[in-house]
Amino acid sequence: MSDESPQAIRAEALESILIEKGLITAEAVDDIITRYSERVGPMNGARLVARAWADPQFKKQLLTDATSIVESFGFEGGQVEKLVVVENTEKVHNAVVCTLCSCYPWAVLGLPPKWYKDPAYRSRIVMEPRQLLAEMGVGLGSNVEIQIWDSSAEIRYMVLPMRPPGTQNLKEEQLAELVTRDSMIGVEVLGGVEVPGELS
Repeated sequence: MSDESPQAIRAEALESILIEKGLITAEAVDDIITRYSERVGPMNGARLVARAWADPQFKKQLLTDATSIVESFGFEGGQVEKLVVVENTEKVHNAVVCTLCSCYPWAVLGLPPKWYKDPAYRSRIVMEPRQLLAEMGVGLGSNVEIQIWDSSAEIRYMVLPMRPPGTQNLKEEQLAELVTRDSMIGVEVLGGVEVPGELS
């Protein structure tokens, strides 16, 4: 028995049928997957994060009007017609969800992870965010406020994670390599950095 989700099984079946009927080719499917995993996605968001860490003026613009900033970069992928970037700090930790379906800023984060679309994540991150984040490796002390941002068809969110200490001398390209998709969703703290206020 397959351990894949029902959605994944349906997607594979649909893909097979479309290929058999000659409506798409396996190469076209592979190209789309490559496009989102290699040319679109997390590396785009990482570029924004690295620039924001290195350039205070850019950071201010990104937090004020991310939609215009992303438009100026000309990223492929869409789903960023209205994008809001929220900043993690020592006192506030942000995380993103789409409680109704799986709205997600493809152009800056790439393909959404399976767990992002899972009903358990979509409900628990709202109902018990501190506990769920702890289970995902982000332990936050009671003095750290958690804010959950609910994406929709009209507006999507991305997290600007805290810059890890000891990275002051790194160039933007090096900084971008530190950034992960999960950190821009808000379910990971970069580089194993101890979160201020974390319980020992």
